[in-house]
Amino acid sequence: MYGLTPETQTKLLLSAVILVLLILGRRVLMTVVDRRVDDRALVYRWAKGSGNATFVVGLLAMLQVWFTAIPSLGTFLGLVSAGLAIALKDLVTDLAGWIFILWRKPFELGDRVQLGAHAGDVVDIRVFAFTVMEIGNWVAADQSTGRMIHLPNGKIFTEPLANYTAGFPFLWNEMPVLLTFESDWRKAKALLQEVATAETEGVSQEAERTLKRSSKRFLIHYTRFTPAVYTSVRDSGVLLTIRYLCHPRQRRGTAQAIWERILEVFDGRDDIAFAYPTQRVYLNPVEGKSDARAPWPMTGDAP
Repeated sequence: MYGLTPETQTKLLLSAVILVLLILGRRVLMTVVDRRVDDRALVYRWAKGSGNATFVVGLLAMLQVWFTAIPSLGTFLGLVSAGLAIALKDLVTDLAGWIFILWRKPFELGDRVQLGAHAGDVVDIRVFAFTVMEIGNWVAADQSTGRMIHLPNGKIFTEPLANYTAGFPFLWNEMPVLLTFESDWRKAKALLQEVATAETEGVSQEAERTLKRSSKRFLIHYTRFTPAVYTSVRDSGVLLTIRYLCHPRQRRGTAQAIWERILEVFDGRDDIAFAYPTQRVYLNPVEGKSDARAPWPMTGDAP
C-alpha cells in the first residue's frame, strides 16, 4: 500500500497505537487528578510532569520501534524509568519526602514546625505535600494568621526544618525591660526574678520532667529550667532581660501575664522608672561623681 513495505506499515501502525495509548493514558490520569486533588498548584505540576513524561516515553518508544539500537527489553525499560524520573523529578522527590516523613517522623500531625520561611501547625500530610496553618508573618508572637500553606514534601531535603513541639516541647523566651540609669536596678532585678519565677513555676517543673524523657532520644544539655534575669547597659539606661521557658503556643499569653505583673509591681515604687527615648543635657561638673567631674571651663572651679 502506497509503496510501503509490510515492515514499514507495521511500524507506522505500531507507532500510531503507542501515541494513542500515551495520549489516552495521560488524559485518564489528569481526569483522576482533577477529581481528587484540590490544590491547583499540584494539579498544574501533575499536568506538566505527565506531559513531559508522555513525551519522553513516546520518544523512547519510537526509537525502539524504528531503530534496532535498543534490542534489549531490560535496557529499554531502564531508559523509560530514567526518563520518567527526569520528567517527574519534583513529584518523585515529593514522594520520597513523604516516605521519609512517615519513616523518620521529623514531624507529625499537630506539631508546630517551620520549613524555610514558612511556619505553622501541621494539619494535613499527603503523598506529595503537607499543609500547615500559618503562624507569624504579619501577626506577632507566633499566633495564627488563618492561612493554609501547602508545602511540597521534597522541601524537607533542601530547606531547614524546625520543630517547635517534638522532643523538648518548650521555648526559651526573652523579655527586655529597660530602666533609667537613676533607677535602683538591683532592686528591680530582684523584683523581676520574683515575678518571672512565680508566673512560670509550673512550666519549669514540667520542662525538667520532660527533659528526662527527651534525653533518651536527643542529647540536650540543660542544667537550669528556672527563669533568669540578665543585666546589660544600653544608651538609654540599664537593660534587664528576663529569660524563661514557655509552651510554644503560649508565648504571647505568658509574656502578657508577666508584663502586667511587672507594671503592677513597679507602679508602687518611686525608685524604679522605665527608660524611653529622650534627650537630656548632662552637666558633668555638676552631676558627675565627685572624683570624676570635669573642671568648669576657663576658671577650673565648679560653682
